[in-house]
Amino acid sequence: MNPGILYAASAFILWGIFPLYFHAIRAVPPLEILGHRMLWSLLFLAIVLTVRQQWKWLPQVVRQPRVLGAFVASALLLSSNWFVYIWSVNNGHVLDASLGYFINPLINVMLGMLVLKETLRRGQWLAIGLAACGVAWLTWSAGELPWIALILGISFACYGLLRKTAALAALEGLSLETMLLFPLALGYVLWLTVQGQNTFINTDTGATRWLLAAAGPITAIPLLLFAAGARKISMSALGLLQYLSPSLQALLGVWVFHEAFPPERLIGFAIIWTALALYVAEGLWVSRRNRLDTRPK
Repeated sequence: MNPGILYAASAFILWGIFPLYFHAIRAVPPLEILGHRMLWSLLFLAIVLTVRQQWKWLPQVVRQPRVLGAFVASALLLSSNWFVYIWSVNNGHVLDASLGYFINPLINVMLGMLVLKETLRRGQWLAIGLAACGVAWLTWSAGELPWIALILGISFACYGLLRKTAALAALEGLSLETMLLFPLALGYVLWLTVQGQNTFINTDTGATRWLLAAAGPITAIPLLLFAAGARKISMSALGLLQYLSPSLQALLGVWVFHEAFPPERLIGFAIIWTALALYVAEGLWVSRRNRLDTRPK
């Protein structure tokens, strides 16, 4: 087996079971979880960068305001995505969160067309239109927009767009983002401490304290696995593996957290799953046709 498949699949499986982690610390307010996630992530990433002797990029980046500005924007998008995801899991909306990551690839395609001026093939237009119908159905049947799914899908797509054009690789980029967010996170956690509301200090259980500290490796390890896998396998294979994560989240929402999944919601999800299947099948077909066209006659 290509080790890239193992790396990427491991990353998506870990992301898929994230709800179990956040559910285990559901007594901690989402904003506090976010603050600890930033602090412990930076500590873990600093250890990784030190072990790998990979700090040479930082002085160069500090002298480039445009690069710093781009990473400030990506850091804010990432933290917003994290906060909404944590809130949704801890408030019984795991299915809505999974829907956000199901529609995320299709939003990526739309951003590619609108921002990067990429052209869409007929099959891609059809997939996006079908997904829009699914979102419209969910909106009509529920009487409100699936705002959790849309915020997660759009924020992560915009984050991906910024990272696609960024000057740093995954490890360095995430490290810079957490460095930029660190003062806000530290200030908030210190304020909680002064107010006597820091769960890390006040909790009676060591398990909660260890789980909060574990936010660092839990955040960084899947990203490092993803980066290692992405370098070793094709984009089409990576795209297929991507759906492991929201699929696992949806299964957890129904089977573990017992969220309601009425027929109306099932219809909406089915329409979006059909759109994704069409999108993936069209991409595989075009990729196969291109390989055949470039094969020596």
